Amino acid sequence: MMTTTRADVAEIAGAVPDPELRVVTIGELGIVRGAETAEDGRVVVTITPTYSGCPAMDAIRDDIRAALAGAGFADVEVRTVLSPAWSTDMITESGWAALERTGIAAPGASGTPACPRCAHAHGGQPTPVLQISRYASTPCQSLWSCRSCLEPFNAIKKL
Repeated sequence: MMTTTRADVAEIAGAVPDPELRVVTIGELGIVRGAETAEDGRVVVTITPTYSGCPAMDAIRDDIRAALAGAGFADVEVRTVLSPAWSTDMITESGWAALERTGIAAPGASGTPACPRCAHAHGGQPTPVLQISRYASTPCQSLWSCRSCLEPFNAIKKL
């Protein structure tokens, strides 16, 4: 039997890439809520979807089980909890940085994002943007256009 801690299990589960936003891990998104270990080797990972009905949850559960199985854990349970609800405040600093590098913007304090392409060119000041659609490539994103550089971009919705 292997010796492990909750932190080990949480780290392995947290390193799983998000199936919809492959540039970030589910740990960086704040989806992993906890991990438990039992003396018999059984592990339980608790996750929260970015919103109720998230279509990626089955893939996330399967990927967590596969990652933990690959680390030698044969008995893995993945539980889903809806409360407290996930929010964008749970995304880590490294998660936001990874999203920004790929052109996905943060929602901003008011819910209006800054253009991830040209905000740096304007001294980090937000440029005027226009919401094109409340929905984008994933349900947790919205589609925007920058009025300065005219490029469309996705932004994570403020939740």
